[in-house]
Amino acid sequence: MKVTEVKEMTTKEILEKVELEKGQMAKMRLNHAISPLENPTKLKQARKDVARMLTVLREREINEKK
Repeated sequence: MKVTEVKEMTTKEILEKVELEKGQMAKMRLNHAISPLENPTKLKQARKDVARMLTVLREREINEKK
């Protein structure tokens, strides 16, 4: 997911997507601990996607205070 895609989403959509991604990431970690994933880079990508979304949320929060 690119930053431009995240910025087009509403705050509510981003919050929902963050919760969904965190849940999926937890499941992937558990599955990876039991038996290795076919593509372990999916964990890295999911973590970065969550970070991007949280960054956009933080930027919006800062801009609202100005």
